[in-house]
Amino acid sequence: MSDIKSLLEKLSNAHGISGWEGSIQQIVKEEISPYVDEVRVDNLGNLIATRKGEKPSIMIEAHADEIGLMVKQVDELGFIRFIRIGGWFDQTLLNQRVIIHTRSGPIVGVIGSKPPHVMKEEERKKIVEARDMFIDIGCSSEKEVTDLGIQPGTPISIDRTFAALQGDKVTGKAFDNRAGLIIMIEALKRTKSRSAIYAVATVQEEVGLKGAKVAAFSLEPDVAIAADVTIPGDHPGIEKKDAPIAMGKGPVVVMADASGRGIIATPSIIEWIVGTAREFEIPVQLEASDGGTTDATSIYLTKSGIPTGVISVATRYIHSPVEVLSISDIEKAANLMARCLETAERYF
Repeated sequence: MSDIKSLLEKLSNAHGISGWEGSIQQIVKEEISPYVDEVRVDNLGNLIATRKGEKPSIMIEAHADEIGLMVKQVDELGFIRFIRIGGWFDQTLLNQRVIIHTRSGPIVGVIGSKPPHVMKEEERKKIVEARDMFIDIGCSSEKEVTDLGIQPGTPISIDRTFAALQGDKVTGKAFDNRAGLIIMIEALKRTKSRSAIYAVATVQEEVGLKGAKVAAFSLEPDVAIAADVTIPGDHPGIEKKDAPIAMGKGPVVVMADASGRGIIATPSIIEWIVGTAREFEIPVQLEASDGGTTDATSIYLTKSGIPTGVISVATRYIHSPVEVLSISDIEKAANLMARCLETAERYF
């Protein structure tokens, strides 16, 4: 598990918001290349690694992007306004340190807002919205900022690094979905499957499941598994009836998400993944949620339909810079995906 932990640290500390996933794709390419016959990048930026084999062809995928920000405007005093890229809860942004990724290199800034000392009483009771925040990089004019190569459209990510907690728990940014990438990479390393495998690190999941749709259309696999994270209900502020999944109790097999507006796993998919878990004595949790969805939704609606499942890892505080997960859950999820690659020929 030490290899998984070190790779998660590397991927979490790297930066790649939606549309700017290149540095993440490079890490994936380095990890995955020895285990495949070909690696290519498609027109949208998806990294597609192919291992030749027999039917059924299997697409395993995880999205490479993280939620982030983008420069909207620089004011005359050198403060930077931004838009959100992906699903942020505004309160998590306030007073964060950020990195602005210019062509000439990274620039550090901080997200500021009106100090509470000068707020009126009614203002203090309100949530500070992202539109009222700004980034301070220490400049005093618009020209100083633009001379650094900062302009509308420049990507911004959160400046937060990986850290170990107690036991096998760790915290960091972008575990959604760098954890999924590791599941995919490790599964490919560990499997002895005879099937043709397409391992895909997709782009722009956080802004509309875009990359997965393009990749699945191109590859048209017989079956697919997406690897992602999901919300546990094992901490204060959320009730178990709303999220019965728990961290540290093994990978999560998604039966349905987004109240069925996302994916509804077909009986053949459930039999395959859950049956494989039972056969190899891998503990799993089953999830039917009314929350968000994953790339699986785009994949299984492609062309004439691709049977698609989801293997997830319970991750606390997702879409924040301090996500928390259990390394053992990633380990078990990778083993489950590896074994599913081997049993697929019996189910499809």
